[in-house]
Amino acid sequence: MRDDPELRRLLWFLLGGSRGGPSRVRVIQLLRDKPRNQNQLATDLGMQYKAVQHHVKVLVKSALIIGTGEKYGVTYSLTPWLEAGIEVFDDICRKLHLEADNAG
Repeated sequence: MRDDPELRRLLWFLLGGSRGGPSRVRVIQLLRDKPRNQNQLATDLGMQYKAVQHHVKVLVKSALIIGTGEKYGVTYSLTPWLEAGIEVFDDICRKLHLEADNAG
């Protein structure tokens, strides 16, 4: 895979440059395993729905995940951009000492 400098910068900012980084890693890991809605993410992560809602909004706005469906039925998955650069995600997680394997 060719390194994508734009993706690398964005992931460093979202995962390593903010308090929410570890939670965003966990969201991406779960979605890497299979698509989920926000309620499923909250349950699987053991997080409050509002916190998950915030992280999902940030990841959607950053073009890392995409939602399909309507209202509460929206199911989220990784964008093709993140899927193509998943090795960059794994590398950054290793450097941040965050879980980066597909154990979702």
